[in-house]
Amino acid sequence: MPTHSSRIPRPADTSGLRVDALHNRNRILEAAREAFATLGLGVPMAAIARRAGVGMATLYRRFPTRESLITEVFADQLSACVSVVDDALADPDPWRGFRTVIEKVCAMQAADRGFTAAFLTAFPDAVDHERERARAEQGFAELTRRAKAAGRLRADFEPADLVMVLMANNGIVAESTEDTLMASRRLVAYLLRSFQVDPPDRAAPLPPAPPFGLRDMFCFSPARSAG
Repeated sequence: MPTHSSRIPRPADTSGLRVDALHNRNRILEAAREAFATLGLGVPMAAIARRAGVGMATLYRRFPTRESLITEVFADQLSACVSVVDDALADPDPWRGFRTVIEKVCAMQAADRGFTAAFLTAFPDAVDHERERARAEQGFAELTRRAKAAGRLRADFEPADLVMVLMANNGIVAESTEDTLMASRRLVAYLLRSFQVDPPDRAAPLPPAPPFGLRDMFCFSPARSAG
């Protein structure tokens, strides 16, 4: 695995980019994020260019190396996670802010499909995100306090419970990103109802159930039973 000692940059400043250049950059990052998540970090750059609908010259002009593209995708993703907490703190509704963080972070984790773990394994010395992590933890702790003070969140909920939510959410494995997201939304809906104090939407329908059966469980798979 390639490693380097440089620290991962923050998302590039795009304020000086022309509209078309910014559009191309965002398309490339979105295509790369999907490709890395589904095909791994070794996916050919040409495949990313095709997904983004840009030429190789455009791709390499924005991201001259694979590493620069991978690190920019990670930096954008990390920034997006922190922004979710910041936006929730600005929401005047304490419960909605709390709920939105869990919903959005779990959705991002489900779509990630192991990209973050692969990045941290491939580039262990590239990451210096303690400040962002601490900021997000402090923000979520404040959201938890506000939701309790508003009488919407059960008193025994602890910020550490978010880690258990993410661990459970991370355990969802499906053949497609769509099914993974579908299962994640339903799991999160169940968990959020358990966190509420007398939830007013208890009778509201849950998100649709994913098309899972016991065949989707590893212990019931043909490969497992054949062994």
